[in-house]
Amino acid sequence: MPALLSTDAPPRASSPQHFELRRFDAPVGAEVIGLDIAKPIDDAEFARLHRAHLDHHVLVFRDQRITPAQHIAFSRRFGPLDIHVLHQFHLEDHPEILIVSNIKKDNGEPLGLGDAGAYWHSDISYKPEPSLGSLLHAQELPGEGGDTLFADQHLAWEALAPALQQRMLGLKAEHSYLAKYEALRAKNPWRPALSQAQIDKVAPAVHPVVRTHPETGRKALFVSEHFTTRILGLPQDEGDALLAELFAHSVKPEFVYRHRWAPHDLVFWDNRSLMHLAAGTPDALRRKLYRTTVRGDAPF
Repeated sequence: MPALLSTDAPPRASSPQHFELRRFDAPVGAEVIGLDIAKPIDDAEFARLHRAHLDHHVLVFRDQRITPAQHIAFSRRFGPLDIHVLHQFHLEDHPEILIVSNIKKDNGEPLGLGDAGAYWHSDISYKPEPSLGSLLHAQELPGEGGDTLFADQHLAWEALAPALQQRMLGLKAEHSYLAKYEALRAKNPWRPALSQAQIDKVAPAVHPVVRTHPETGRKALFVSEHFTTRILGLPQDEGDALLAELFAHSVKPEFVYRHRWAPHDLVFWDNRSLMHLAAGTPDALRRKLYRTTVRGDAPF
């Protein structure tokens, strides 16, 4: 007669998950193959994942059938999460998730932030401690459009003429969430007017024009057409001209990866290394994604 199993036996440990990386034929980005982020990821594999994120700046996890709670838990392994100032578009019961969507509710109100990413930017650069990275999970995708573009700001820095690099070292720039807010509201009246409490949470921040990645030591441009308003210490016209030059340079095709979304994709990018842009979705087509944002540290 076979021995009975003890009900006091410890649960069997989960098998380690092993994954492969497939680098994209693009300046940045890699696909993570064979990893289910809804399942436990041991420390050794997580360390590989962290290293891959630093190396490739954009990681794409295909067909991730995860709940909002699992999305949040995976994101938190990289650090504490930011809560977006637009509380109107938080996912119910999960304020860590910002709904990015062009869908309207039955009453005509927007479900989420439909024009997120309308300008090139790095997430949360308008705060003293900008984002480390963002994780965007596809919920509902349009039949056409909806791509996201990523521009490598390390490559952009390295491609600048040495004389211009020297000119920029030591310069600081102001970043403001309000820089284009009213312009976006004029085009999209559903964008909510900000309360004074919200405005107080997004006071302008000042950061180096060239930041050093805190984990890799690589330099990167850190200005964007969406949030950067001026360069400190330069006359306005001179600063505006320099910013215009940097904005145009930083998104040249040779620095850009275009992500074409597939159902249930989760994309994790490094805001310290990249800028991104939403390429746009036809108004008649529905698009919904959930975003978490990992808090970073003060640029230097």
